[in-house]
Amino acid sequence: MTATPAKDALLTIREMCDAYDVTPRTLRFYEAKELLFPLRRGTARFFTYRDRARLKLILRGKRFGFSLEDIRQLLEMYDRDPGQQEAQLARTIELAQDRLAQMERQRAELDEAIAELKEQMDWGASALATLRRPAG
Repeated sequence: MTATPAKDALLTIREMCDAYDVTPRTLRFYEAKELLFPLRRGTARFFTYRDRARLKLILRGKRFGFSLEDIRQLLEMYDRDPGQQEAQLARTIELAQDRLAQMERQRAELDEAIAELKEQMDWGASALATLRRPAG
């Protein structure tokens, strides 16, 4: 990411792409899904500080594997009452606990698959070495 723009700065779509390492298509997609709400001047889009904050949360949520619907619900909870964060935080923690449990299950499955693959590779290497030994 580049230097952080001033809080009151309006960023073009290109500046947003450069600042957050996303594509114009990604920004338009999030706009179409009503996750971002850039200002419009003709066909140009200008992103506010609020849009930048929302994009950071969207990208973090996606990195952690949250669905766009989960992310939307959390953002909407904040939009309804930004002064009351208790419900939003409680829901975020609930979703995070569920996601963490899912990731840990996936990691356990992956660890098991890795161990099995290593065993098979060892067996294959041993079998190959046996086949390559001269008869005698």
